[in-house]
Amino acid sequence: MSTLHDSAVTVNEREYRFPNAPVVVICLDGSEPAYIEEAIKAGCAPHLAKLLRTGTSRIAQCVIPSFTNPNNLSILTGRPPSVHGIAGNYFYDPASGEEVMMNDARFLRAPTIFGAFHAAGAKVAVVTAKDKLRTLLAKGLDFAEGRAIAFSAEKADQATLAGNGIGNVLSFVGMPLPDVYSADLSEFVFAAGVKLLETFQPDLMYLSTTDYVQHKAAPGTPKANDFYAMFDRYVGQLDAAGCVLAITADHGMNGKHGASGEPDVLYLQDLFDAWLGAHQARVILPITDPYVAHHGALGSFATIYLHEDADAAALLKRLRKTEGIELALSRGDACKRFELPPDRIGDIVVIGTRGKVFGTSAARHDLSGLTEPLRSHGGLSEQNVPLLVNRTTSWPAKRELRNFDIFDVALNHVVLTAIA
Repeated sequence: MSTLHDSAVTVNEREYRFPNAPVVVICLDGSEPAYIEEAIKAGCAPHLAKLLRTGTSRIAQCVIPSFTNPNNLSILTGRPPSVHGIAGNYFYDPASGEEVMMNDARFLRAPTIFGAFHAAGAKVAVVTAKDKLRTLLAKGLDFAEGRAIAFSAEKADQATLAGNGIGNVLSFVGMPLPDVYSADLSEFVFAAGVKLLETFQPDLMYLSTTDYVQHKAAPGTPKANDFYAMFDRYVGQLDAAGCVLAITADHGMNGKHGASGEPDVLYLQDLFDAWLGAHQARVILPITDPYVAHHGALGSFATIYLHEDADAAALLKRLRKTEGIELALSRGDACKRFELPPDRIGDIVVIGTRGKVFGTSAARHDLSGLTEPLRSHGGLSEQNVPLLVNRTTSWPAKRELRNFDIFDVALNHVVLTAIA
C-alpha cells in the first residue's frame, strides 16, 4: 500500500484523505434496497446482516437519470453529471447529428478520484462487469508504473499488461470467461476483487457489477436471493481481509409491466409523430446500450429534441396530461433540478411514473430478450439506493446522502475503531 497516509487529494473541489487501510467500494448495479433486506430476512446474507448491525446502513439518492453510466461516473468523480458530463449511456450529439454511446473517455469532462489518487502515488484497481464502463472509469490511469489495474469481466480474456495493468486474468481469478447475460459476470468481479486485495493490495479498489439478475428477478425471489447469497460470501471474504468495505448502487429497479406481464410502454416517438408529423422531433432514450436482454432499451427517462419553431411550452402541457408521465420539464428546468449538462440534454426531459417505461417507436425495439416481465429503471422511483459500510461513520444523520458521496464517507468519515 501507499505510505502517503497523512496526505489528502483534492479532486473536483472535494478533498479525500489517503486511507490507512485498503478501501473497497462496490457499485451493486440495480440494487434496490429491498434486495438486501429480503435476502437478510431469508437468512441468505449473514455477512450483510452483520454489517447492518455493526457498521453503517443508510439510504442514499442516486443521480437522475437513474442509469448505469451517469451514476458510476458520479460515484467515481464525487460529482453530478453537470460536472462530469455523462448524462446517460447514450446521447444525441447535435454537432455531428449522430446518436452515439457515451462510453468513450473523451466524453468525460472531469478527473476521477482514482485518477487523482493514482497521480498522487496510490495503488488503484478498477474491475467492471461490462466493458462499456471500463474506458470511462480508467481515464487518467497509467499502467506502465505497475500501480494501476483496470479490466472488465466481459472481456477479461483480452486484458493485457500494457492496456490493463494485468494479463492472464482468467488464470489469475481462477474462473472461466463468464456469459455477459448471467450472474456469473458479477461473481467474476467479486472474485477478482478478493484476489486483487490479497495480491495487488491496492489502496483503493472499485468493483462495479451488472444488473442482469435485478432486471430478471424481484427482491425476495429465489433467483434474487441466490444472487445475494453469492454476493454475501464475497462480502465476508472482503470484510475478513481488513479493508474498509463500502457498498452502494447506481440505481434501483422496479417492475414496469401490466397485469398480463407485457411491458407498460409509452412510445414517445410515435406520440410526437402523431402530434407534430414525422421527423419533427427526435426522441433519445439514454438507457440504450448493447445489452438488449436486460431491458430492451426501455427505461423511465427520455429526452426530446425539437425543431426550433416548435411550441415547447404547449408540448410540455400535453405531456403533463399524458398517462404515465410523472414529470415533463424544459431543458433548463431539468438541468437545474437534476444537475445535468445542458449540451447533452434535449429541449424536453420526460420522466415516467413508477410502472411506466418509454420507447421510441414500437417497431424499433427488440424485446425478444425479455423472457420475464420487464423490470427497469431511469426515473425518480428508482432513486433510492443502499449505502453500507463495514465500519461506523461520522456522516451526520440529517445530512443529505448521495451515492456519489460514498468515497467521502469511506475515506473521510470512517470512525477509526475496529468493529466487533
